[in-house]
Amino acid sequence: MSTPRVSAAVHPIVSGFHPDPTVCRVGEDYYLAHSSFEYFPGAPLFHSRDLVSWRQIGNILDRRGQFLRGDGRPSGGLYGSTLRHHDGRLYFVTTNVGHDMGQTIVSAELVSDTDHANLVWSDPVFVPRAAGIDPDLAWDEDGTCYLTWTGAVRTDDDGRSANGIWQGRLDMKTGEFGEPPYRVWEGSGLAYPEAPHMYRIGDHWYLLLAEGGTERGHSVTIARADRPEGPYEACPRNPVLTHRSTPHPVQNTGHADLVETADGDWAAVYLAVRPGGFT
Repeated sequence: MSTPRVSAAVHPIVSGFHPDPTVCRVGEDYYLAHSSFEYFPGAPLFHSRDLVSWRQIGNILDRRGQFLRGDGRPSGGLYGSTLRHHDGRLYFVTTNVGHDMGQTIVSAELVSDTDHANLVWSDPVFVPRAAGIDPDLAWDEDGTCYLTWTGAVRTDDDGRSANGIWQGRLDMKTGEFGEPPYRVWEGSGLAYPEAPHMYRIGDHWYLLLAEGGTERGHSVTIARADRPEGPYEACPRNPVLTHRSTPHPVQNTGHADLVETADGDWAAVYLAVRPGGFT
């Protein structure tokens, strides 16, 4: 894997409590969503035309019926999400952390490129067999949908659960897998591999992760494969983004998502903090 060219154009885009950003593009329009944890309405949604200036246009999960029943505790609720556009619809998949760690998928039809402020999101499809966090959606050229997530899946051969980045071919209507899920990557070797996002770029599939934990060791790593299910080859220059062990005023950089711009370049969004006091 070659070393990517990184632009010096780095902008803070949404301040405050807006972690775990996920981004997608539809034509000239960019959409950005975030974790909202135990707060309601959930999953704030933003719109932009330039990736720098963003305006909130609503919340994706704004009806009680879109939520699994939980206990409303701090750090529960919605986090670790992916926002994608496919066949004229926006899809949003998130973890609903409460009594159940399954995944929740909703979608909204884009009738035109000007109706982004009037999106009506569907009732949810629940995926109970995807136990874990940080789900991602991707489609291959024949329309097969892949759900990839961080978690532990109980294996059929020994009855034990195995941690890592898991994947399954998903029926979007039922929330069921056509075959048992399988593990695709365990990360580059840093602690806590999580937040997978998968992209088809050219002839390869790329799998982006957060590793190192969500505090000072936070970082972004990447791997590639010829097929969605792998095997994945880690980039030899991982991590591709981190501020760990630096005096940079912005720290905890990680949990990134990529988007191809309208002019064919690539941009990333990620979370970060400005620490107060000493560390």
